[in-house]
Amino acid sequence: MMKTKHLVLLLVCMATIFTACMKNNNDYPGDQGNFDAAAQFTKDTVAIRAYVKAKNIPALKDEKTGLFYQIITPGTGSVNYSGSTSLTVNYTGSLLDGTVFDSSKGTAVTFKSLGSLIRGWQVGIPLIQPGGRIRLIMPSGLGYGNATGYPFPPNSNLDFTIDVLSAQ
Repeated sequence: MMKTKHLVLLLVCMATIFTACMKNNNDYPGDQGNFDAAAQFTKDTVAIRAYVKAKNIPALKDEKTGLFYQIITPGTGSVNYSGSTSLTVNYTGSLLDGTVFDSSKGTAVTFKSLGSLIRGWQVGIPLIQPGGRIRLIMPSGLGYGNATGYPFPPNSNLDFTIDVLSAQ
């Protein structure tokens, strides 16, 4: 009888401990637990297609990644981009509603490595050479995904215009 009581008490304690350790996804904004990346990608693609059409932007789509891009000026040279390529750029980043969330404001900014930048830049920048200008319209997964803490909502599609001044 005493063993049964101890066993039941032990099971209740273990259940309480496991329940207390489980996290409620509603308590952790940006938590990936219930996030459906494929559904978000589809939603993003529909929104970007509508945006490109409404703004009459002659953008192409990289079918492998979903990045929409417009090469405004191709630039010159033969830089073979890699993750360690250093870039000096001017850029403006906005949301599809036109809200500018970041800009170099005409002052050149140097990034030590292409590989340290968001995936949309890693895919798009190698499409041009120094002296070139490109517009990158990216689904949220190529930007900041469903992360919180940025000056825009999670799952935001981003529109960057980037002038590559130099690349090494």
